[in-house]
Amino acid sequence: MRRPLVWIIDAHYQIFRAYYSLPDLRAPDGTPVGALRGYASVLLKFLARQQPTHLAAAFDFALTSFRNEIYPDYKFGRTEAPEDLEPQFELCEAVTRALGIPSYTLEGFEADDLIATLVPALVDQGADVRIVSADKDLGALVSEHVQLFDLKSERASGPDEIRERLGVPPELVPDYLTLVGDSADNIPGVRGIGPKTAARLLEAYGTLDRIPRDAEELGRLGLRGAARVAERLASGGEEIELSRRLVRMRSDLPVETGLEGLRYWGADPEALEELLNRLGAEKLLERVPRFRE
Repeated sequence: MRRPLVWIIDAHYQIFRAYYSLPDLRAPDGTPVGALRGYASVLLKFLARQQPTHLAAAFDFALTSFRNEIYPDYKFGRTEAPEDLEPQFELCEAVTRALGIPSYTLEGFEADDLIATLVPALVDQGADVRIVSADKDLGALVSEHVQLFDLKSERASGPDEIRERLGVPPELVPDYLTLVGDSADNIPGVRGIGPKTAARLLEAYGTLDRIPRDAEELGRLGLRGAARVAERLASGGEEIELSRRLVRMRSDLPVETGLEGLRYWGADPEALEELLNRLGAEKLLERVPRFRE
């Protein structure tokens, strides 16, 4: 029996990509709508090309989350949206709902956490999942039945592609990110350990916790700067634990994960028309495909 395919859109990622891809556009009342138009256009193109039977979108509740309580500098510099983007988040959620796409958001959590909760539950119900995002954090969820899908390139990434991209298999992505950190999210990682060194260490020892903090042992790998790496691993226990907690996605959120609830029935034509007309984006209506009944 063929497994149903569920598409999960990382909406937050797509909104930011749209915002930085388009000029400043305004609705008749002056409301900024550049990101909204770009995001809606992406969704319409996706729906027309992929014709999904099961679908969901996950949103960040806000630009801060429980991770900011762990580390106040998490995503430092990104905890406030650009002034003209702030009012567009709710509009993007509204257009998502008008398109009939089941939407998820939960106070205190990020879209990644919602996706990490949905994915294993859906796989357990016999579904294949494609996560619409190019966010490397989500590579940790990739498996035999889970892929990342980049809308820009329209390419799907499975376990082999994740390994080729990062140098580690999906199950080691959290350990990899713990070591290298993430400048975009201000996750510290271990100073002086870059992507190649992290991948080599994890390939040799299997997990972060198995990597020795001994210069002689690391030297047997032929690792350049083995003494320095060993010293930084040994002295960086707090940074390692902090980064690990920031990288780890929650997968136990109290949200509905039933497969049937994600069946896609199509847009609400009246709601979509009213919203896009009000925002001066009525031309997008010409691109609305014939949705399933």
